[in-house]
Amino acid sequence: MEPSGQELTGLVFNIQKFSTEDGPGIRTTVFMKGCPLSCSWCSNPEGMNRFPELLPSKSKCIACKRCEEACPSDAIDFKTGMREIDWELCSDCLICVEDCPSGALTAAGDYQTVDETFKTVERDRDFYETSGGGVTLSGGEALQQWEFARDFLKKCQEAGFHTALDTTGYCSWGHMEQVLQYTDLLLFDVKHMDSQRHEEKTGVPNGQILGNLEKAVGLTTVWIRVPVVPGFNDSELNMQRTAELAARVGAEKVSLLPYHDWATEKYYRLGRCYEGDENTGCAEPVVEAVARWQEILDAHGLVVGVGG
Repeated sequence: MEPSGQELTGLVFNIQKFSTEDGPGIRTTVFMKGCPLSCSWCSNPEGMNRFPELLPSKSKCIACKRCEEACPSDAIDFKTGMREIDWELCSDCLICVEDCPSGALTAAGDYQTVDETFKTVERDRDFYETSGGGVTLSGGEALQQWEFARDFLKKCQEAGFHTALDTTGYCSWGHMEQVLQYTDLLLFDVKHMDSQRHEEKTGVPNGQILGNLEKAVGLTTVWIRVPVVPGFNDSELNMQRTAELAARVGAEKVSLLPYHDWATEKYYRLGRCYEGDENTGCAEPVVEAVARWQEILDAHGLVVGVGG
């Protein structure tokens, strides 16, 4: 349940320490829950929905059956000798989480105040200072909780931390503009240059996204990030158009993020089917293909990275 009261809270599903791929140096990345896109290859499925969710683990279950007794929806049973969850009945009330003694049932997402989140990232101040790192806000889509994002990044800047925002770019420009006041580096996803193709695979067109990118480059440093998804955006034409865009807006760097299926297990833990391979024909890009996309970007005078 979302906390009541006047203090601003954000829904966070992970705080990853010692991150080296979300901006320069050693960083702490705060992952916010909720995203307006529905990319089938998403590596953070637990960050898609804007509410806390049940995230079970089979290996930690000790079959004590306390969760079955606690569940008000009769969504859990041990008829096979192992814990089974009927996801159609599950309401994500998370009562079972409170009764699980082994940690086999956890909640993906919890509400935190700006100060609570800041206290966690502040512990790694020494690493930021020695490595040239800082704090990155990611998701999901952090700008769905733009007020929290603004206040959190402001507090980080006031503490002397380098700040970065990783975004899909699909949001109100007014909200993004307020957050960018306290953003030293913008990590901006460009998934496809063709709006129709973009909408087919992400659920939204790209007009607002590209419009926000055009405006953002005048306010902060921008790194464009391109998830390379075979069969979706890895054509010569799309990479050429992406390179032209990056060169025209003056992006400091372009990062190619090769598709992977490492999140498959999390989909099944959440009671969902992983559609990345089955419905889009995804496969990890071959080394030669990634090298070719680097060549295209290099030809436009761009600084290019792979994986970060």
